[in-house]
Amino acid sequence: MDTIQQTDFQFTGQVSAYHGKVRDMYGLADGRIVGVVSDRISAFDVILPRGIPHKGAVLNGVANCFLDAVSDIVPTWKLGSPHSHVTIGHWCEPIRIEMVIRGHLTGHAWRTYSSGLRSLCGVTLPEGMKEHDRFPTPIITPATKAEAGHDEDISREEILRRGLVDEALYLQMESVTRALFQRGNEMAAERGLILADTKYEFGIKDGKLMLIDEIHTPDSSRYFYAEGFDERQAAGAPQRQLSKEFVREWLMQNGFMGKTGQTCPEMPDAFVEQVAQRYIELFERLTGRTFPVPSAPPTDGLVDAVEAWLKANPAEPV
Repeated sequence: MDTIQQTDFQFTGQVSAYHGKVRDMYGLADGRIVGVVSDRISAFDVILPRGIPHKGAVLNGVANCFLDAVSDIVPTWKLGSPHSHVTIGHWCEPIRIEMVIRGHLTGHAWRTYSSGLRSLCGVTLPEGMKEHDRFPTPIITPATKAEAGHDEDISREEILRRGLVDEALYLQMESVTRALFQRGNEMAAERGLILADTKYEFGIKDGKLMLIDEIHTPDSSRYFYAEGFDERQAAGAPQRQLSKEFVREWLMQNGFMGKTGQTCPEMPDAFVEQVAQRYIELFERLTGRTFPVPSAPPTDGLVDAVEAWLKANPAEPV
């Protein structure tokens, strides 16, 4: 099935192009940016050899749903979405910190905890917790945003010591992060899900904080099924979850964690289809809409849709 693995577009007014792990960002001279969400999938900060059908459309659709839903909390970069794989928005000066917030001891936090450590990013972790247990209060465990390679855990104290942002801005980022996480959990609960952890990225435009990138997608977040969660925890049973974690688990079972010298295994067709179906399920659970499976390759009409949107929505004079 057709997937968007690489892009090399040239839009009207384009002055730059940046190709990330999943998103390709095309900067325009008028201060806007065209974000094309590919079907690439990454894990352990490595882009895997095969793309996932429909993944970009799922990420773009979910992110747009939540960007609209949180715009009363913080301004967002989004201006419009003229194509299933595209969002157009404001260019912002990115803050090179990922604000990771965790409501449950799972994923990276659990791997840290199970190794015997009781501190993560300067946050003390309670004793006696089991995998997937709720934290008494969600914890914020930031990470530096690497241009390439692995992001690194960092504490609030180290962020301020290194002057990555000033204290007032960092405290604002923490406050907004908690408000966004609460909103995300409220919306997930309406759909029978628990938002276990996620991350947010911010930028600065005209001196003000702005939410950028994706939000509450299966790439940036981990969801549990709410029904039966407490019973499974009490019984020590595995939790049912909708996230990218099962891809990481498959990679680990096949001897890969992104470490030097390890070879990334190629996903077989059946597993790729399973991943695609999980992404579609999460889209439908979170948005309450049936996923519109396209009948044409995902790049069909993309450039025309972007150009038409830009023509119909001229940039405001600077």
